[in-house]
Amino acid sequence: MTDTPARPASPPARLRHRTADPLETVIAAQDGLVTRAQALAHGLSTDQVDRRLAARRWVPVHPCVYRHADHPPGERARVRAAVLWAGQGAVLSGAAAVWWWGLGDAAPAVVTVTVPRRRAPRPRAGVVVRRRDLDPADVGAHDGLALARPAAAVLEAAADPSVAADALLDRVLADRSGRAPTAAELARAHARSLGAHGSAAVGRLLAGASRRLAARTRHALRALLTGGGVRGWRTDVVVAGVPLDLAFPAARLCVEVPVGAGPATGDGCGGAWRHAVLRRNGWRTVVVEPAELRRPDDVLARLREALTGLPAGPGGSAVRAAG
Repeated sequence: MTDTPARPASPPARLRHRTADPLETVIAAQDGLVTRAQALAHGLSTDQVDRRLAARRWVPVHPCVYRHADHPPGERARVRAAVLWAGQGAVLSGAAAVWWWGLGDAAPAVVTVTVPRRRAPRPRAGVVVRRRDLDPADVGAHDGLALARPAAAVLEAAADPSVAADALLDRVLADRSGRAPTAAELARAHARSLGAHGSAAVGRLLAGASRRLAARTRHALRALLTGGGVRGWRTDVVVAGVPLDLAFPAARLCVEVPVGAGPATGDGCGGAWRHAVLRRNGWRTVVVEPAELRRPDDVLARLREALTGLPAGPGGSAVRAAG
């Protein structure tokens, strides 16, 4: 994942410090935006709202969504305004949600919002409206905005023809900051969307990205073992017809990097039948998930423990064995 992109500055001091008025507090918290419904709920009359619009104190952005003139226009306000305009139950989705979570470099020119099927807002320039009842597990909140959670947002963005899907998925899966969704989280989010428009194509994209991630992880793991002074490992070992990508033959230990979500789902020594063959031949399997390389010292400690049979000590963790 990239660093959180630079975004418009916080509200000006004259707006930020004028907190006696609850409505202005709402405006400051919403990147300078307010809806007509919010203004009426905070005690303004329709005439008072119209006078502020006529005096250009409030500037229309969308129907019934206004920007305070003291707050400069910006990307955050543009994206938030689309969700405010879409109304009750609207959720920021796709590439715009990816950007809002800090997983993208720039906000997309067109903002996608998802609304419940029972609602059908009319289209607006710069806003795409999807009618879909989202799984609650895929909806979250960030900076005061309802939006798709990171895994769902990334998959929605990958389905957008204007997005470079392979590059997005590779970048997200390669991120080691702990903020981006993991391969397992993406797979679970995809499972919840099965049957939705474009889900099959996204599944193929995700499978390809997972295979590329596994290949990069194996390369990184070999580099980690070399740098950590761990010896005795070999690549491309075959045991009773089962190919192993990385193994310690003397210790009869296979190290597996799975493809996709969860252990033992892909190449290397993955698959129940492979584990059965390995067990019959006296081999053990240690699974290293790509996300675990965020903590390389822990990975080395686990492998040393598996090789020696000695506890890893403080900071170490038990070996995850698949067989």
